[in-house]
Amino acid sequence: MKRPLVPVVPLAAVALLAGCAAPAAPAATPTPEAEGPLTIENCGFEVTFDAVPERVVTIKSTSTELLLALGVGDRIVGTAFPDGPVPDEWAAAAADIPVLAERMPSQEVVFDAEPDLVFSGWESAFTADAAGDRAELAALGVASYVQPAACQSAGQPAKLDFDELFREIAEVADIFDVDATELLETQRAELAAIEPVDGDLTALWWSSGTDTPYVGAGIGAPQLVLETAGLSNIAGDVDATWSPYNWESVLAADPDVLVLVDAAWNSAQKKIDYLRGNPATANLTAVREGRFVILPFASTEAGVRSVAAAASVVEQLKDLDLP
Repeated sequence: MKRPLVPVVPLAAVALLAGCAAPAAPAATPTPEAEGPLTIENCGFEVTFDAVPERVVTIKSTSTELLLALGVGDRIVGTAFPDGPVPDEWAAAAADIPVLAERMPSQEVVFDAEPDLVFSGWESAFTADAAGDRAELAALGVASYVQPAACQSAGQPAKLDFDELFREIAEVADIFDVDATELLETQRAELAAIEPVDGDLTALWWSSGTDTPYVGAGIGAPQLVLETAGLSNIAGDVDATWSPYNWESVLAADPDVLVLVDAAWNSAQKKIDYLRGNPATANLTAVREGRFVILPFASTEAGVRSVAAAASVVEQLKDLDLP
């Protein structure tokens, strides 16, 4: 689909979004070619792209990395809430992207970048005290998009699989009017090359929290990665992407492997120290045997790194003394 370029949002929109009396200049309405605009239902919100986005603010690493993988990183005028370093294959393209905020950006910060699209890996970015309400953004000529796997209000996949993940990649490619064939072929080939571990091995995916562990549950990226690697998630019966859990259930299940999320604000080593220092968790078989699998936070949410995350789990398992 060929669509014209979108006009830049005027800075006067900042005043309107903040509640000031000054009216925003009306957004120009480009005339699309014969194919017409692209309309998408996204987390229960209808988004229409009359033109190909040219100035994008990304929120969370999954959105940034998907655009880099699709070859449209030059459209990113700013990013926020990065979850960690960009992989080496995209590092050069990401080097000059301004970081607007280390955590969730404000409306003012977003509008200072004059975007025509705000693309977030978390639906919670679109609130009045963050990047802005989606309807308000649309009224100001700024499109919004959430990676569908991260939808919470509506449209969340019943259980994430790679068919859905690849569909989402293709959908974003459609928004930017680029061909995702090569990227998807590479992803499918890498997925086909993964050989799950043998045996009925169990695992806990621990993201954060100590008194109450926050874990990968049964319908999102953690479950998909564990299943692809051949592991059975002890929290797989919880109908959520991530969920609070309890140590009593972990102790009762005594998982064979612990998958630890490594984040700058909550490192895998910190988790290991806690597990070994707590008298109860120190008795877990996986802790005694040192059966830890570590994944960087940026690869643990659904996105273009999900296949690589599953492959990494398998490779790390090979180095462990598994039952």
